[in-house]
Amino acid sequence: MQFGVFSIGDITPDPTTGRVPTEHERITSMVAIAKKAEEVGLDVFAMGQHHNPPFVAPANPPILMAHLAAQTSRIQLSTATTLITTTDPVRIAEDYAYAQHLAEGRIDLTLGRGNTGPVYPWFGKDIRAGIPLAVENYALLHRLWRETDVDWSGRFRTPLQGFTSTPRPLDEVPPFVWHGSIRSPEIAEQAAYYGDGFFHNNIFWNKEHTGRMIELYRGRYAHYGHGTEEQAIVGLGGQVFMRHNSQDAVREFRPYFDRAPVYGGGPSLEDFSAQTPLTVGTPEQVIERTLSFREYAGDYQRQLFLIDHAGLPLKTVLEQIDMLGEKVVPVLRREVAARAPVGTPEAPTHESLTRRRRGGLDPVPGGGRADAA
Repeated sequence: MQFGVFSIGDITPDPTTGRVPTEHERITSMVAIAKKAEEVGLDVFAMGQHHNPPFVAPANPPILMAHLAAQTSRIQLSTATTLITTTDPVRIAEDYAYAQHLAEGRIDLTLGRGNTGPVYPWFGKDIRAGIPLAVENYALLHRLWRETDVDWSGRFRTPLQGFTSTPRPLDEVPPFVWHGSIRSPEIAEQAAYYGDGFFHNNIFWNKEHTGRMIELYRGRYAHYGHGTEEQAIVGLGGQVFMRHNSQDAVREFRPYFDRAPVYGGGPSLEDFSAQTPLTVGTPEQVIERTLSFREYAGDYQRQLFLIDHAGLPLKTVLEQIDMLGEKVVPVLRREVAARAPVGTPEAPTHESLTRRRRGGLDPVPGGGRADAA
């Protein structure tokens, strides 16, 4: 299993000091976080995509990916998310393939619709068409990475005639795609149809809901002939905050939780922690809670933790990553390996996808139509 961290790039006042980081500070902090994640042995760093305050996550993630690729050597660079609804699939095809070359294959992406409604009209789109946009745009992106001289027409962009996106994917192997959704069964269906991964960023949802979404995806993955339900590729999100004793963790994190832009002002920290995967406590508590996810998600391939949100200072964030690398992830690796049944797939990488392609085993839709999602 891959373990990593992700950032949504919010600019939020530190509730304990009132200090607001500058855009430059937040941008450079994301670079520092990615480099620290590689240093301590994590597998993945993922970044969000936003076009509006209070976020400074890249509007074009491949820019940051290429920068990080030049300063790292091992860590997988991903997104959380790539906005498939408001970003032209031609741009996605070309920009991410270019970054893939620069990173020597250490690139994948999570497609999503985002959580900011006003973005749609800024890019000439209608939020009421969010699902159809996601379905149609990915149908085109999927072809652009696998075909040349593409003829295409649809509802949401101008037609293409004999179009070939450049550069072509590295080794003719497109970046692996995770389809991210927390509530839309249509996206789980889409992921299953193409044999892609399904990422459920379950920082807001209870385990029952998350389990139902993953069960749907696994069943449809098998239906389309990509393998058994257990061979479907699943990723989960989550959030942790750790100190050496749980009382210190709760006391330190509470003001950040209470004023967090995405869930502040709602349930109490205690209620939210009970209802969702948020874990505030010791490394041992994080290990125990994370291992429990497989009870409703099955044996899955990627676990990412939201780590730098809600105004947490960079020093604190780097301390959290140190704790993940030193105390949490090594134990999780051992326990997951010991508990996973034989045949549980590993998370896809460029190397594994290249071997798969050369063996003639690329996922191919097993039935239905590309617009069936």
